[in-house]
Amino acid sequence: MLIKYLNKKIIRLRNSSKILKLLYYYHYLFCDKKLGNVGFDFTSKKSRLEVVQSIIEKKNFKKYLEIGCFDDELFNFVKCDKKVGIDPVSGGTVRATSDQFFAKNDEKFDCVFIDGLHEYHQVKKDIFNSLQSLNDGGIILLHDCLPNNYYEQATPRCQWIWNGDVWKAIVECRNLKDIDVYTCYADFGIGVIFKRPNKNLLDFFHKDYSKLKFEDYFHNNKKLMNIIEYEDLMKII
Repeated sequence: MLIKYLNKKIIRLRNSSKILKLLYYYHYLFCDKKLGNVGFDFTSKKSRLEVVQSIIEKKNFKKYLEIGCFDDELFNFVKCDKKVGIDPVSGGTVRATSDQFFAKNDEKFDCVFIDGLHEYHQVKKDIFNSLQSLNDGGIILLHDCLPNNYYEQATPRCQWIWNGDVWKAIVECRNLKDIDVYTCYADFGIGVIFKRPNKNLLDFFHKDYSKLKFEDYFHNNKKLMNIIEYEDLMKII
C-alpha cells in the first residue's frame, strides 16, 4: 500500500504545473531546434475508440488487453468478450505496472492497446512483452505515435499535451523483419503491429534508437513511421 501511495505522489509531482514549466524552459533553452510544427491535423480523423472497436469487430477478436487505462475512456468503450486493463494508478482491472503484469501473465490476447508510460525504453518493453502474449493473427496498437512538434515528444515531459518518444520505438520496430509495422493517421498517431513478415522493411539502422533526434523525425516522418490512412489500414487488416 505504501509503495502504491508513493508512486501516485511521484506521478503527481512529475506532472505538476511548476515541474512541467521548469522542464519546458530547459528544453526551450538547450534542446529545441525551433523547427516548428510537422503539420499533422487530427481534427477530422478517427478517434482511437473508433479505430480499436472497428478492428475488434472486423477481426472478431475475443480477448483485449489495454496497458495504461487512466480514466477508462477507451477501456469502458471497447466491447469484447474478455477485457483486461493494466494501470499502476487508476482504471482498468489490474493495479500493477505492465512489467509486473507480464512477469506473471500466461494468457494470450487478440488485441493489445499500449498507452502506458510514453517513453521509448518502456514502450519497447511493452511491445516485445505484448508480442509474447499475442495470439496468432493478433494486432498490437500503440497510442501517441505522431507528435506534431518538439515539445509534444520531449522527454522528460514538459507540457500537458504529450506523446513522448513513442515514435522511436516504432522506427526501431520498422527495421525488424518478423513484424509488420504501420502508423495510422488518427488520434495523435496509432501504431499498428502485426506479427507477420515485414512488408515494407525500413533501412534505417541505428545502434541506439533512444538517441534518435527530433530532426530525424521532423524531416522524414512519412518514411520512418510508414503513415497510413484509416481506410487503407482497414483494407490490409
